[in-house]
Amino acid sequence: MEQNLFKYVWQHSKAEQATILLLVAISMPFYFLSLDLPKQIVNQGIQGEGFAAEQTARVFLAVYLPLAEFLTGTPVKLFSGFTLEQGTLLIVLSCAFLGMVIVNGLFKLSINTRKGRMGERLLRRLRYELSDRVLRFPLPHLRRMKQAEVATMIKDEVEPLGGFIVDAFVTPVFLGGQALTALTFIMVQSVYLGAISLAIVLTQAWLIPRLRRRLLQLGKQRQLAARALAGRIGEIMDGATEMHANDTSNWERADLVSRLGHIFLIRFEIYQRKFFVKFLNNFLGQLTPFLFYLVGGLLALAGQLDIGALVAVIAAYKDLPGPIKELIDWDQQRLDVTIKYEQVIEQFQPTQMIPPASQEVRVDAVAPLTGTLAANNLSLIEDDGTHRLQGVTFELPLEQHLAIVGDSNSGKERLASILAGLEHPSGGSLRIAGKDLTALPEWVTGRRLGYVAADVYHFPLSVRDNLLYGLRHAPYSRTDAEIPDEDFKNREARRAGNPVLPLNYDWVDPGPLAGNEGEMLRKTLRSIGMEHDVFRFGIYGTIDPGEHPQMAADLLKARRRLSEKLEAEGLSDLVDRFDPEAYNGSSTLAENLLFGTADNPNLRGEALAQNRQVLQVLAETGDGGKSLEEDLQAMGLSIARTMVELFADLPSGHPFFDQFGFIEADDLPEFEGIVAKADRGGLASLAADEIARLTQLTFSYSESRHRLGLIDGAMQAKILAGRKALARQLTGDEMRALEPYDPERYNAAAPILVNVLFGQIVQGQAEGESTLQFLMVQVLEELDLCGAVIEVGLGYDVGLGGKRLSPSQRQLLGLGRALIKDPDLLVVNDALGALDNATQRSIMQQVRQHRAGRGIVWAMTRPQSAEGFDQVAVMSEGRVTARGSFDELTGPGGALAAEIGNA
Repeated sequence: MEQNLFKYVWQHSKAEQATILLLVAISMPFYFLSLDLPKQIVNQGIQGEGFAAEQTARVFLAVYLPLAEFLTGTPVKLFSGFTLEQGTLLIVLSCAFLGMVIVNGLFKLSINTRKGRMGERLLRRLRYELSDRVLRFPLPHLRRMKQAEVATMIKDEVEPLGGFIVDAFVTPVFLGGQALTALTFIMVQSVYLGAISLAIVLTQAWLIPRLRRRLLQLGKQRQLAARALAGRIGEIMDGATEMHANDTSNWERADLVSRLGHIFLIRFEIYQRKFFVKFLNNFLGQLTPFLFYLVGGLLALAGQLDIGALVAVIAAYKDLPGPIKELIDWDQQRLDVTIKYEQVIEQFQPTQMIPPASQEVRVDAVAPLTGTLAANNLSLIEDDGTHRLQGVTFELPLEQHLAIVGDSNSGKERLASILAGLEHPSGGSLRIAGKDLTALPEWVTGRRLGYVAADVYHFPLSVRDNLLYGLRHAPYSRTDAEIPDEDFKNREARRAGNPVLPLNYDWVDPGPLAGNEGEMLRKTLRSIGMEHDVFRFGIYGTIDPGEHPQMAADLLKARRRLSEKLEAEGLSDLVDRFDPEAYNGSSTLAENLLFGTADNPNLRGEALAQNRQVLQVLAETGDGGKSLEEDLQAMGLSIARTMVELFADLPSGHPFFDQFGFIEADDLPEFEGIVAKADRGGLASLAADEIARLTQLTFSYSESRHRLGLIDGAMQAKILAGRKALARQLTGDEMRALEPYDPERYNAAAPILVNVLFGQIVQGQAEGESTLQFLMVQVLEELDLCGAVIEVGLGYDVGLGGKRLSPSQRQLLGLGRALIKDPDLLVVNDALGALDNATQRSIMQQVRQHRAGRGIVWAMTRPQSAEGFDQVAVMSEGRVTARGSFDELTGPGGALAAEIGNA
């Protein structure tokens, strides 16, 4: 990237800069006129200068040909002007002054608008170039950089550059032109006052920048300290597990306090110096009016300066400190952002940057790689001189499978990374299909080679999107309607140096999917053993019946079919089915009251106990005695009293806390206080928030789970009456957000599992849940719905970094991502370490069957997992110490014999 900020700005915006500078030049005469008009208003319009004695009118705005009198001896009048009286002249001059104000304002509006647009384009360009360079960073450089620091540089540290970019050339010309115009005007009116103005301006221009030099140094220190703080916070977030596991949070706090204290001291000194400079600058700015009043007044008394000129000079100087101060600020900003620009650019120029041509957009298919993978004397040396690989040599036909066995210090992980084209060796040669693999562009290696790391990363997208991520190479076809402003967006992208890469195209390479995405996804899931997991994601997922009416209808059939099957096999007691006219003992009291799935936070959790509409219904529901609201409050007090007595002497990790999940160990002191207060003064003595806490307990109560015997037949009847009253009175958004259970309708807000069961699984039945799931799968298979459920499961959001998945699921999903693009060579870098040995070997066997006749290099730690591979290479301390078949290496005297024997 360009090292000089001004060259960078001019290179990418010279046409726009020239246009704005032209506007600045055109605006200067109008600015001069706006300074001169107050003088004319005072002298001519008010004092009547130019009007002869007893003369009531004079000619105004007569235009003569320049130099005509000098050339011809007589003036040549081009326009005779207007004859105006003094009052009319005053009005015209005042209107002209107002007109100049408007014209100058329009010039500023146009200039600033153009500046803003230009600045945003350049900032967009700069951020894109930096982000693009991150995409082209070699992996060793990425390992050395902290994610938080890189993000901070791109997001925050270049923000001031964007503000300065618009002012890089325009501001000194515009402000300098205004200051020079004002100084020229003052000098024309009075040489003495002009000299005073010039002396003060030169003093400010010389003194203020020198006082600000220390501010620049402090600003650089502040920026580095803030960047280091951002990196440290990123480290804390990444290491949160270790921090909590080792009780080091206070050590981290001490480190943060130290860093924040260092930043505070820097910023405090900045403020001290900045405000002193501001005080000095303001003093010099106010010194000039004092001299104007003093010297100008004396000159006016002496008759050497008229009052109009003095007023105009004071008005002109009033506009002078602003541009001068802004010019000084601009120079300060120039020095500051130049340092920032150099610092940022320095961080984004590593060695061995991936060239742009390696990542160019290629829609056409890439020819398969066939033949042999040949490594000859490969070596890898770290920056500190450590040898990770030494003299690695082997050949692998691309239809065979190679296992590389070694411990964590053997170098197998780095070799796998090199074989996948992700790192370059320090020495030796690596060829694939007769081509130098290190010279192949990424648009070849990224499509024809597959790689799976042990610490595979997943994006916060669905399972489907993460599986298909390896196929998103280029925009292949449009998937939506034309976007009206697409042309404008594309033009702006090009003007900002951004490539036109429309997201509204289908980016998935259709080649590996063979025209059947669903079947290929399911085949891949079977190969990696995740079909059952994704099915489970699906049955706990939801669908919109409006978007999938046929599937919703089929699931209603599955509901009826499952009910018939349970009835036929005498297993109906495994499900407590939803009945509008009956209380569901397996559901919580709140679920019984609402009898539906709520998609509104006001109808869920703690908010339900404070929902005025719900509480009003409870207060109005009763049988002549207590209202339902009072019954629920009394029930909550009873639950709280029981919990306090039951948990009083139990440790926080006792299983009872899980059984009675509506109360936590930390909540016990609060409920002890509520119970004690109610025992003294009754429920009436409790505050509103304490009543709400008791109601929350009641709403979370389930008779089948908690078994406290609090809901008898009479209470069930009251709750059912409250259910009906609530259904009648819920209105507006809350009503639309509550979807009631209906035996003949699909509930869009409820999971597929709940829709098919249409009830709750009864607690305490031996193997009840597994039996129900088995029967449900049978029903779904009979109706050919398993594929549809898996489709729903593919929409499961895996969370940031895949954290909603288990470690083994993350590794398997990463393996599936590599498999689905059907690469010529699959490199697996010890990527199944989270699985047990038997499962790992089973998955390996399925993958090898899936890739029969297609190359595999599998780096692994467990030697027994290498059984069945065509070749096995044993590595130790960066060298290949043995090669051969599995039987040769595990036989008597083989390199793996001892380890296999011990295993």
